[in-house]
Amino acid sequence: GVARRTREALLLCEAAGFEVVLVETVGVGQSEVAVSGMVDTFCLLLAPAAGDELQGVKRGIVELADLIVVNKADGDLAAAATRTAADYANAAHFLRPRHLEWTTQVLQCSALHRSGIDAVWSAIVAHRDALAGSGALAALRADQASQWMWSEITDGLIERLRTDANVAADLAGLDGAVRAGTMSAAAAAQHVLGRFLRPS
Repeated sequence: GVARRTREALLLCEAAGFEVVLVETVGVGQSEVAVSGMVDTFCLLLAPAAGDELQGVKRGIVELADLIVVNKADGDLAAAATRTAADYANAAHFLRPRHLEWTTQVLQCSALHRSGIDAVWSAIVAHRDALAGSGALAALRADQASQWMWSEITDGLIERLRTDANVAADLAGLDGAVRAGTMSAAAAAQHVLGRFLRPS
């Protein structure tokens, strides 16, 4: 998963001289949305899937992908991998690309047989070159830095709010009132913010 200090870990790796840093997440969910705001190229790695399993992958995660790679394209799964790749290529065709300079590519590979991996790496390099050449990479990183700042502000405020003595005095009662339905969540939130921003 992605933690609050994942960005710092990326910067440390870059400072240590690593030119390529991989950030791996655990599955479909908030981690993928968060990591897309940290990396230059977002690669969605999939296993061959039947139609029902294909429907289970959220559209949002596909929209974030710069590359979609179907792994395990070997042996008994080779035909399923080809079908899966074709299905995703059709789906990606209808989605708005993240960058004007790049159309989402769908590739197949086999980690077991080490086939197709060179094509995946070439696509990653081509994606980065396309963005760097147009100035989109610099703009992407600037946007990511801005998102990072606001994320730090949000996390810092929440941390301070939760440990604030004025807020703590009311929080349990407010939480109970919201759970009981005697106070709206919005009213409770306004009360908490009022206590935090204008402590007595």
